[in-house]
Amino acid sequence: MVYRILVVDDDPNIRAVICFALEKAGLSVIVARDGDEALRCFQRPPSCDLIVLDIGMPEMDGLDVCRQVRKSSDVPILFLSARDDEIDRVLGLEIGGDDYVTKPFSARELVARINVILKRTRVAPTATLKTSRQHHGAPTIDPVAHRVTISETNVALTALEFTILSVLLARPGQVFSRERILDTVYGGTIHVSDRTVDSHVRNIRAKLAIAGCTDAIETVHGVGFRLGPCETAR
Repeated sequence: MVYRILVVDDDPNIRAVICFALEKAGLSVIVARDGDEALRCFQRPPSCDLIVLDIGMPEMDGLDVCRQVRKSSDVPILFLSARDDEIDRVLGLEIGGDDYVTKPFSARELVARINVILKRTRVAPTATLKTSRQHHGAPTIDPVAHRVTISETNVALTALEFTILSVLLARPGQVFSRERILDTVYGGTIHVSDRTVDSHVRNIRAKLAIAGCTDAIETVHGVGFRLGPCETAR
């Protein structure tokens, strides 16, 4: 299977570098020069498997594009930004981004991060996750269908959020450190800030709370996270 990657950046030189690296890695590339074109490409079949999305574009920036995409899809999104600003990074992850790379970047690292996300989307880590449905309290996780439900209500999680929740649910009583979660999700191949985990955990909590489960993930201060009782408030 050849993965289709939508590359969105208003800088033609950066687009060229990214496209060359992705095509060399055996990936198929679709190019958009701004936010409007990105949405048109995204909506046009066949669907893309991942979006590489620049934040700092004129008119419609990458954050706005992400918000629009997340209204209908959980396709993985990797943000690019010229600013190594924690506010941008956290905001990007909180609105549904899966990863964040700061310019200037290594093309090899970018490809590595994309491959990690694609692998996580298609195949759960076999050492930690199960292939059968998992239950704990209200939530049910179906790894095969890549679906989370609470009282028959579907909860739309990104690929990374789905994996984090699956890791916690596989061992409900265990406390997972941020480092352990990062190693499981990213395979220990690339460096990611601990704050990335915090952002995704906040997202998971918020989405499960909307579906009626307000105690899904507990913070063990100074240690990490564990699955909560996951009782529905409905």
